[in-house]
Amino acid sequence: MSVRTVERWLAAGGEPEHRRPPARSVLMDPFQEYLEGRWQEGQRNGLHLWSEIKRRGFAGSKATVYRWTAARHQCSSAAPPNARWRSPSRRNCAWLLSEDPTLLDEQTEQFLGHLYDCAPELLKAGDLARRFAALIRGNDDAVLEQWIEEATDSELASLAAGIGRDIAAVRAAITQPWSTSPVEGHINRLKTIKRQMYGRSGYALLRNRLLAAA
Repeated sequence: MSVRTVERWLAAGGEPEHRRPPARSVLMDPFQEYLEGRWQEGQRNGLHLWSEIKRRGFAGSKATVYRWTAARHQCSSAAPPNARWRSPSRRNCAWLLSEDPTLLDEQTEQFLGHLYDCAPELLKAGDLARRFAALIRGNDDAVLEQWIEEATDSELASLAAGIGRDIAAVRAAITQPWSTSPVEGHINRLKTIKRQMYGRSGYALLRNRLLAAA
């Protein structure tokens, strides 16, 4: 380990944390209330629950529901009385601040309440983060400048400054129906094929595979 690495860790307050926040499917949101009700009624079979919500319009895969049931099983299992709850990582805390408060469990709500008591500015940052996410998902940019003004005096000041410098592009992302997401998806797929073939084939075969996938 180099001296520079240790210096960066000391400046950051500790070693880097690489734990990712738990994956959550947006497709599940409209069916959360129904699934919770069926879970409380005693239905714990992932395949059966998937079949039920599929008939109600769910477009996701079985694996998505299986992950949901696995998480519910984990939450339902009783921990030993002397078990110590592991506090979230810094990245996970950032994710929790932007999460809908109604989707959080009681333990997480208590943790966030304690966090807000210790650092009140994070309460404002979390509210701003949720409002900006809703703003991006919507199609009305009327409150964009107000959001930038409020965020300028918060923990999201650098984000607000960046948005202000390129506000025309941000407005277009909110109000216009077009998106580069399909293009980015194709680029990512082609890069995956390229990496699969790296060192295993010549240029001619790689070219043919990319053309066939395009």
